[in-house]
Amino acid sequence: MAEPKDVYTIQDLRNWTAATADLEAPARLAVLGDPVAHSRSPQMHQPALLAAGIACRYVRLHIAPEDLREALDRLREADFIGVNVTIPHKNAVFEAVDDMTDVARRIGAVNTVVLDDGQLVGHNTDAPGLRRAVREAFSMDLTDLRIMIVGAGGGAGKAAAVQCAMDHCERLVLVNRTVAKAEALAEELRDLMNAPGRLEGPANRLVAIPWEERAMEREIDQIDLIINATPMGMKRSDPEVVPQRLIDPSHLVYDMVYSPARTRLMANAEAEGAKAANGLGMLLWQGVFAFEFWFNREAPVEAMRSGLGT
Repeated sequence: MAEPKDVYTIQDLRNWTAATADLEAPARLAVLGDPVAHSRSPQMHQPALLAAGIACRYVRLHIAPEDLREALDRLREADFIGVNVTIPHKNAVFEAVDDMTDVARRIGAVNTVVLDDGQLVGHNTDAPGLRRAVREAFSMDLTDLRIMIVGAGGGAGKAAAVQCAMDHCERLVLVNRTVAKAEALAEELRDLMNAPGRLEGPANRLVAIPWEERAMEREIDQIDLIINATPMGMKRSDPEVVPQRLIDPSHLVYDMVYSPARTRLMANAEAEGAKAANGLGMLLWQGVFAFEFWFNREAPVEAMRSGLGT
């Protein structure tokens, strides 16, 4: 029996039975994106399926934006269990699903779909994935921390911000190049942040600022956890996410980037005596929660962790 292709396309999905006929188990799970060849999701989900004794293949689906609606219909026809959704489809899938969780609705994006009797149910596991990754990396909960999110205008940054607000973190500073987006998000989150027993104190608990050194300098002394939710750090030529001089040993630094494994932000943080972690933990835990939504059972976390090499 053959191994799955590295990437399948909409043409394959149009005749899925024929396209996957030579596989030893039916391909009923996938990650859907454009591009998608780089996705590491199969590296954790295939070992998870094997460990759980589930006869199923997890594959990559390269779907262009103009083919997305057709692809979702084809998933129903092919009797898929579910899919993970990556760039650039998270917002479009949010608009296309039949139902969704409250967390996905608040974030405005879907990264996991469960097919339930032909209905597409949208979830967002990025948010709880971040919460669990931070706890694992630093032995701290979001609720106890004063947090700065760089890149809080949308996408993963918005998912992080929503989770921080839902957990009623001590303080939340939203940083974005287009400050109007951060300000709009702050307004969305204000009611969530107003938890019983949380006092305003000497500093505003919810702040939106531009992605500028002076603005960050004014806030960073009242921050415990710095989260990079931008793609900055994937390339050596990328500018600093947070100037190194602003980081001190009391800070915790979580970089959602995981390739390279040690980003410039992490290296700078560690040089200043701060603890730092990359985004592999978030990738792992969002996958764990997706698996549990698909199968309504506990995920084999260690098999998934081993598959990612973390």
